[in-house]
Amino acid sequence: MHADERRRSPRIDNNIPLKISLEDFDIVTESKNLSASGAYCIVDKELAPMTKLKLQLLIPSKKKAKTTVKKVCCEGVVVRVKPLPSQERFSVAIYFSSIQEKDKKCITQYVETLLKTKPQQEWSAF
Repeated sequence: MHADERRRSPRIDNNIPLKISLEDFDIVTESKNLSASGAYCIVDKELAPMTKLKLQLLIPSKKKAKTTVKKVCCEGVVVRVKPLPSQERFSVAIYFSSIQEKDKKCITQYVETLLKTKPQQEWSAF
């Protein structure tokens, strides 16, 4: 069984602006992939597994011909960290540990819209 088949939420490879806040600093980055249950991103500071984070994501939303951006705020936990070879950067997997249902729905709708409209290798923001 492929790892993606075990996921509860569909995931897309897409760059969404992402702000990670800890007690003493913030990291501004973008997602490399996203689902309603978590995100994967690249950061320039090492974060220990199980670190609790506050997150802000900017999710594009299309209504009729108008595109807007919805700010989703939630809490997350670092579940995986991997140093990137020959760079002072780290790939980080984050699980959304506390997210409002309306925000989860917003991410789900965004992911499902992209899954329906674009082949995987061409996914991008609206």
